[in-house]
Amino acid sequence: MGFVRDAVATGGGVVRVAALRAAGVPRRAIEHAVSTRELIRPRNGWVALPDADPLLVAAARAGVVVSCVTQAERLGLWVLGDGAVHVAAPPKRHIGEVRAGTRVHWGRPLVPRHPDAVADPVENVLAAIAGCQPHERAMAVWESALRQGLVVRESLRLMPLAPAARSLLEECSLHSDSGLETFISVRLRFLRLPIRQQVWLAGYPVDFLVGDRLVLQIDGGHHVGAQRRSDIGHDARLTLLGYHEIRIDYVQIMARWAEVHDVIVRAVAQGLHRAA
Repeated sequence: MGFVRDAVATGGGVVRVAALRAAGVPRRAIEHAVSTRELIRPRNGWVALPDADPLLVAAARAGVVVSCVTQAERLGLWVLGDGAVHVAAPPKRHIGEVRAGTRVHWGRPLVPRHPDAVADPVENVLAAIAGCQPHERAMAVWESALRQGLVVRESLRLMPLAPAARSLLEECSLHSDSGLETFISVRLRFLRLPIRQQVWLAGYPVDFLVGDRLVLQIDGGHHVGAQRRSDIGHDARLTLLGYHEIRIDYVQIMARWAEVHDVIVRAVAQGLHRAA
């Protein structure tokens, strides 16, 4: 009966019985696989591998699809999670029991969902995020999807996006290497100064160049050892060229932004962003 297990694995580990039958798998073989515990039955009409993704099994059991930030994380996008499991269902759909901490997004999907689906396509994921997450968090996920090529801006523009989603689409940039950079680009817009990303200076790219001379660099976990020594050398070259540099890290961005904000606005007030 290994061919039944192989068919379910090919379908992603959680599949409708109707899909297996359409693929030529006999009903008797499916029932035998369930009786021998080669497969489990999340609910009537569905089967899954015992080691299938628990999120997908739970979605099949409840009659929902994994969506929003939960599916974004599964897709490898840059996500700042909120501790909840996010799923989606059509309006007025009766669903099964979901575990505590699950957020259900009710509404018509942007892209029609196939009956076999237990996870939303990326366009539906982004649409859900636009209406669910704070602006800068949503922007970070949207930019990550565009940067990784999971969606194309021109294609999204042709879809019936809600106002919040359309606004995000038009604001998105492809220059941020991570969600942290997205956060900063959003937070510094109030300065109304030229702010460029990934500008090459003294042989290396800098994360942000504010005005003509103020450099803002983000230090990640890899900025140690040889990388740190390279950074120090680059810092020195920037100083000799007349640039002023501010370095910040994850904790400062996420938990101590008020302090970073104060340093940046005072640097601007002193004119450190201007060419001599």
